[in-house]
Amino acid sequence: MARESISPHRSPIKSRHPERNSIALDSSDVVEKEGSRSESSSATLLEMDIDDGPRKHDYLDIEKQIDDGPRLRDKVRTTRARLTLWVTLNTIATVAIVFTNKAIFDDPSFRQSQVAFAAFHLSITALTLYILSRPFIALFVPAPLRLRLMLPLATAMCLNVIFQNLSLTYSSITFYQIARILFTPMVALINFLFYQKSIPRNAAYTLIPMCLGVFIISYYEPKSTSHPEAEQTSMLSVFLALTSVLIGSVYTVWIASYQRKYEMDGFQLLFNQAPIGGVMLLALIPWTDQLPSVNSAPMDKWMMILLSGGLAALINLSQFFIIAGAGAVSSTVVGHVKTCAIVALGWVISKRPVTDRSAFGVILAIASIVVYTIIMMKQTKTAS
Repeated sequence: MARESISPHRSPIKSRHPERNSIALDSSDVVEKEGSRSESSSATLLEMDIDDGPRKHDYLDIEKQIDDGPRLRDKVRTTRARLTLWVTLNTIATVAIVFTNKAIFDDPSFRQSQVAFAAFHLSITALTLYILSRPFIALFVPAPLRLRLMLPLATAMCLNVIFQNLSLTYSSITFYQIARILFTPMVALINFLFYQKSIPRNAAYTLIPMCLGVFIISYYEPKSTSHPEAEQTSMLSVFLALTSVLIGSVYTVWIASYQRKYEMDGFQLLFNQAPIGGVMLLALIPWTDQLPSVNSAPMDKWMMILLSGGLAALINLSQFFIIAGAGAVSSTVVGHVKTCAIVALGWVISKRPVTDRSAFGVILAIASIVVYTIIMMKQTKTAS
């Protein structure tokens, strides 16, 4: 009977390789788990029946657990280093693609090629996701959906990409990026009206200064004439930006709806959308675009187009590792860092002084979105 009561202690730990259970394990958790493993092993030996005696494999198990400590710490350091690398690459690529695309659209010969440019990007995205889904890489498993189910979402994606490019073409980079902050209140409004989803009251309060900040920029930028060298934002820019926000918000809500309904992650869904959207846009090019000839456009612009496609592929790849390694919340925080970087660099390039009246709107909008994110993160943590 004594031996039967002691037998559960024969296996001090269920999993000898805890590093397989968590990719981004905190170092404090590592130390804590090492301590618990040591205590469990000690108790096992002390409580063991003398007549039974410790077996050889018990000592081997304990030695294996002790040896796993340094190896696990090295695994954590490597994972953190890789995550930091992907976050850095994603931030640089996102900032670079905005300024690269802006430089491309500043050339009049490419302003009439919006649909072709969007088709090029969607084709690059589709090719990237196809390679990442192949068995020799297998970063995600494709989940095909019927064409008729994907057509509405693919159409919304195409409109979203085209109007984002149009907004960037006819706006300053600062206004283009700040206007995208309106995605947050617009998505919250659509979710409330059509899906009866609400957000915490404190988070809702932050949407007011957020919208006010964008309104201040929209009002003062077209009126700013004190610095002729600075790029001006017209009422057409405001219209295109707001239209882009509306279409993009609907598209964002639809993505969440599709993910819940068909139990797919973002990459599986994009894998279905990108090829359909690319083909749809390619069919529209003869009726919508005036493509420049290879000789009429400067060679550096063609090189920028190739660079833009490469940056798009890098953004898709790095975003996968950020979400997998740090989660969607951390990905949102990274997004805010990119927004601040793009706005700051755009402000410097536009040669506007810090005393410009629209600067207050920029600060107000960014501060509001940061506070909103903090509140939503606390809400998510409390709910979990």
